[in-house]
Amino acid sequence: MPIVKDWTGNEAGEVSLDLRVAKEATAKGLVHRALVRQLANARQGTACTKTRSEVRGGGRKPFKQKGTGRARQGSTRSPLMRGGGVIFGPKPRDYETKMNRKERRLALRTAFISRSADLIVVEDFAINLSQPKTKELCQALERWGVTLGKKTLIITERKEENVVLSARNIQKLQLIAADQLNIFDIINSEKIVVTRSAIAKIHAVYGGDQKLVASVIDAE
Repeated sequence: MPIVKDWTGNEAGEVSLDLRVAKEATAKGLVHRALVRQLANARQGTACTKTRSEVRGGGRKPFKQKGTGRARQGSTRSPLMRGGGVIFGPKPRDYETKMNRKERRLALRTAFISRSADLIVVEDFAINLSQPKTKELCQALERWGVTLGKKTLIITERKEENVVLSARNIQKLQLIAADQLNIFDIINSEKIVVTRSAIAKIHAVYGGDQKLVASVIDAE
């Protein structure tokens, strides 16, 4: 069970992670499909090139058919000539791929639990930031064992204004709410800092059919 740290970096109890994950044989493929789906759905699909029929000009035959010794050409907009069209170039398309909701939730839980070794659970710290203070948040991250400058993900129950303003100028730091988790941010981060209340929120939102609630064991 992960140890909970307070604002000063001292131990403040433990919290359990009771999330159902995919079987070991299928976990890797499931998480990979979920990641590919997220990246594909983020694509705009607006890349567009012109074919020879869409390029302006080229109506006149560039030179006579015979007697020049060159290969015959019917248009200066042929893909074989400079300034011509593009052969099999990209056209606007939809890259969206579908995945069942239960599969997405299972992949998300599996990815989250797989990062348990890099997980740092802390007490809710919004109350410790009475006003936006980037320096204080940086110092707290160092007390929790986070190396500044490395990719770090902070998961809170909800986005508090002072926390958002304090974190937005920290390099390679991502802040998201517990009900907005995604595969890419979980896998791409080197360290994941999650609050105690966010753990409970994750169990409530992504717990599936188990309807689990994070059980907290306070330090004696």
